[in-house]
Amino acid sequence: MILNTDQEWGAVAKALHWIMALTILLMFVLGWLAVSAPMSPTKLKLFMWHKSIGLTLLVLVCLRLLWRLTNKTPLQPVDVSPMEHRLAKAGHAALYLLMILMPLSGYVINSTANFPFKLFGWAQVPNIIPPNEAWQDRAETVHLSLFWFFALLVAVHTAAAWRHHFIKRNNVLTRMLPKRAPPA
Repeated sequence: MILNTDQEWGAVAKALHWIMALTILLMFVLGWLAVSAPMSPTKLKLFMWHKSIGLTLLVLVCLRLLWRLTNKTPLQPVDVSPMEHRLAKAGHAALYLLMILMPLSGYVINSTANFPFKLFGWAQVPNIIPPNEAWQDRAETVHLSLFWFFALLVAVHTAAAWRHHFIKRNNVLTRMLPKRAPPA
């Protein structure tokens, strides 16, 4: 099924969720490697990939939000308390906000540093604000702070999904997993 139902996320929502989840983890690794690497052509390539994938994720999160807003959301299992429901909604809102703020803050870093950037090495990306060393320092601090908050929130999100699956034994996790093909 393509669309979401009252009981389960549809194929598009699942695909966007898992593609973005895996790509965000890749971004954490690429960013860490790029920052840690000594100045070299490899470091510059790592940053190019990190920035290119980051801007791609920004487009994907906009598509994901549009899809989410135009499709129904599966109902919560009956054993989810109103407080858990509010926490889940707040956590998801924070995750979406971070999926937008992370690439935007990275874009600000690149713009304020006035470092020429070509998306995946071929399309020139214009600066969104003028070069400014003080703003670059602030943007780097914001980007790093957002990273740590994002990493923490991803860990909490994952732990909550596992809690629903292994402790509460409801379908919160399984309804976001890809469907297995029936045995032949």
